[in-house]
Amino acid sequence: MHSAPRTLRRAVAAATVALLATALGCAPQPEEKASTPASGSAAKSCVRGKLTTSTPGKLTIATDEPAYEPWFKDDKPASGKGFESAVAYAVAKRLGYSKDTVVWQSVPFNKAFAPGVKTFDFDINQVSISAERKKAVDFSSGYYDVRQAVVALKGGKAAGAKSVADLRNLKLGAQVGTTSLDYITDVVKPKQEAAVYAKNDQAKSALKNGQVDAVVVDLPTAFYITGAEVTNAKIVGQFENRGGTPEQFGLVLDKGSALTACVTGAVDALRRDGTLADLEKQWLSDAVDAPVLK
Repeated sequence: MHSAPRTLRRAVAAATVALLATALGCAPQPEEKASTPASGSAAKSCVRGKLTTSTPGKLTIATDEPAYEPWFKDDKPASGKGFESAVAYAVAKRLGYSKDTVVWQSVPFNKAFAPGVKTFDFDINQVSISAERKKAVDFSSGYYDVRQAVVALKGGKAAGAKSVADLRNLKLGAQVGTTSLDYITDVVKPKQEAAVYAKNDQAKSALKNGQVDAVVVDLPTAFYITGAEVTNAKIVGQFENRGGTPEQFGLVLDKGSALTACVTGAVDALRRDGTLADLEKQWLSDAVDAPVLK
């Protein structure tokens, strides 16, 4: 009997080695992935440090300027200090990007979630997730559960408000494009039109100068304002979440971004392992919750 041709013998030998390697657990390992995203098909694109970012090898993160406390420390987003700066770097690390490969970019709050192509990979700037905003941009899953609060000068017209109804005859103010402004318009429904400001700094100045009776901001910002910026002001109260579901801040991405599933996977992992809770405890006020306005 003739022996098999040499090429055939080599092919059989190679196949045998491959089968043995698989059986012994020695098969080649896939490249390390970033945190598991929601979609299995998207997982293939979440290779750590090798995502399809706006600048190859870099992760571009945007926020507004100035960057306010307690979200950012000393108006320095790149410092890693402040809740949102710390969260941004924690997400970046999960995605495989070290601090020296993160690039910060200044983008006005309202522009971050406006329609149009984005120049950043994700934006972090206390942007509440909403169905309306999702028409123009993508969001990660929520990284912070938040409530809105009312801040007024001590001894002022709004200082003694105990309910939403008590606010209806007052002049209220908030930053443009915010959930804070939505709460004034949709929940309080004041008799006077709300004062709208481009920046929270302008709203705080209006409060100091008596141009408005109260301003609406998120609760951690309210604690910071009353504790460090307008010390003759007080937190009148906080609003209940509408619809029984918590309002959440999410990372903003370009509509249809290839990064959305990967970034969501990173945020979810940080929530599961307790990182988000630890950062919240470290950077956000642990003051007693303000009374609820009903």
